[in-house]
Amino acid sequence: MKKVLVIAGPTASGKTGFSLEIARETGWSVISGDSIQVYRGMDIGSGKVTAEEMGDVTHYLLDICDPSERYTAADFQRMAREKIEEAEEGIIIAGGTGLYLKSCLYDYSFEEEEETDENRFDGISDEDLYKILLEKDPEQAEKIHPHNRRRVVRSLTILETTGRKQSEIIAAQEHKMLYDTFIAGCTMPREVLYERINRRVREMEAAGLEQEVRGLLEKGITFENTSMKGIGYKEWKGYFEGTMTAEEVIQEIQKHSRQFAKRQYTWLNHQMPVHWFNILDETEKEEMKEKIRKWIRESR
Repeated sequence: MKKVLVIAGPTASGKTGFSLEIARETGWSVISGDSIQVYRGMDIGSGKVTAEEMGDVTHYLLDICDPSERYTAADFQRMAREKIEEAEEGIIIAGGTGLYLKSCLYDYSFEEEEETDENRFDGISDEDLYKILLEKDPEQAEKIHPHNRRRVVRSLTILETTGRKQSEIIAAQEHKMLYDTFIAGCTMPREVLYERINRRVREMEAAGLEQEVRGLLEKGITFENTSMKGIGYKEWKGYFEGTMTAEEVIQEIQKHSRQFAKRQYTWLNHQMPVHWFNILDETEKEEMKEKIRKWIRESR
C-alpha cells in the first residue's frame, strides 16, 4: 500500500516549513493540496512556496492552471492520486483544502457532481440559496459556509439531478482510507496563531499583493473566476470598485483568514485522524518527527 504523509493544520501554522524539513530528511516529493496555489501568477495571496524555499525538493500541483480556468476537488483527486501511484516509496501532501484531502485519501466519488452548472440559480441570493439547502439537506448545509455559493449550488444540483441528498450519497460510501496514511497536524496556541495570521497578511501587503491582484485584472481575470474566490483575492473586489480602502481590504483578509483557521481546526478534528503537535515547541516537534520515522519504518 502506498504511503502518504499529510502535513495538515490551519493557515499560517508552519505547514510549509515542516513539510520541507520532512521532505529533505526522507527524500520524498511534496504535493501541494492548496486550491489556489495551482494557479499561475497567484503567488503572494496564496502563500505559495518560493523557488528558494523549495530548493531541491520536488513539488507537484503548483502553477498548473491559468487563473481563468476552473480547478475542482475532482481534478485534485485525479492528479494527486496519479502522483501517489508514481511515487517509489512515499509522498507528502502539504496543506490542503479539507475536501481535497478527503477526496484524495478516501473512497470519495464525484460521479454525481460533475454536471454542476454554476449559473443554474442565477437571480437567487447566497442567503436564499443557503436557506433552501438548509431546508432540503440540513446535514450537508452544516458542512458548508453560507457564502460558499459554488458548494451550495453543487449540493442543490445533486439533489435535483439525482433525487438524493448529497449527505446521503456521502454517507453511503465506505469512508475507507485508500493509502497507508499518517496525518501530522501543526498547531499552536490560538492567540499566537491569530497574531501570525495578521502579521503574514501585512507581509503579503508589503510584498505587493495589491499589485498582484491588479495584474490579474489587467489580464482579464475577474472576481467571478473560481481562482479569485480564495481568501486574499476576493476581498479586493470592493477596493477596485471604489467602495473600500486598501486598509479595509487588509483587515478583511485578516478577519477571513482567522475565521478560516478556526473552521480548519473544526473540520480536521471531525473528519480526519490527526496527530496534533505544537510546532513551536521543539520537544513536541522532534517527537512528531520520531513518530513519522517510526511510521515509515513500520510501513516498509
